[in-house]
Amino acid sequence: MENRNQTLKTENPEETQILGEKLGKTLKQGDVIALVGDLGTGKTCMTQGIARGVGIAPDEVVNSPSYILINEYNGAIPIYHIDLYRLENSEEIAELGLSEYIEGNGICIIEWAERMADSLPDTCIKIHITLADANASHDDGVRESTLQNPEDENIRHIEIQYPISR
Repeated sequence: MENRNQTLKTENPEETQILGEKLGKTLKQGDVIALVGDLGTGKTCMTQGIARGVGIAPDEVVNSPSYILINEYNGAIPIYHIDLYRLENSEEIAELGLSEYIEGNGICIIEWAERMADSLPDTCIKIHITLADANASHDDGVRESTLQNPEDENIRHIEIQYPISR
């Protein structure tokens, strides 16, 4: 399936949440969001923003379900927030029975989605979040710092891949 890509940058957690909120306002029942990024890149911040955009109450705590694996948030459209960080292999993921969430009546947000890449629907929205690289390397092998200030360590590069048939 062909994708339409959008590349963005956020400079702090609040901007990542605002971006997530804008995305959340465009989502509909049955959408699946696949979040990919290293530890600490902002996947949970993005999820918090998406939850606000979908209409989850501002006073409801949206946090990573790393130890319980799945959080459910009730709103006009329910959100199923899944975190695969602690799972070791595809067998463990298969045992969770995630298809009822992925094919369910809510919006499914999956952190560490690369761990179940073969099981993601073709229609999912993939979001790759990376930190600004303080030691970026050019093609000639010369390393150069891309960070201008200590605050730049909060810069996230976010690529969103929307399936064209969505």
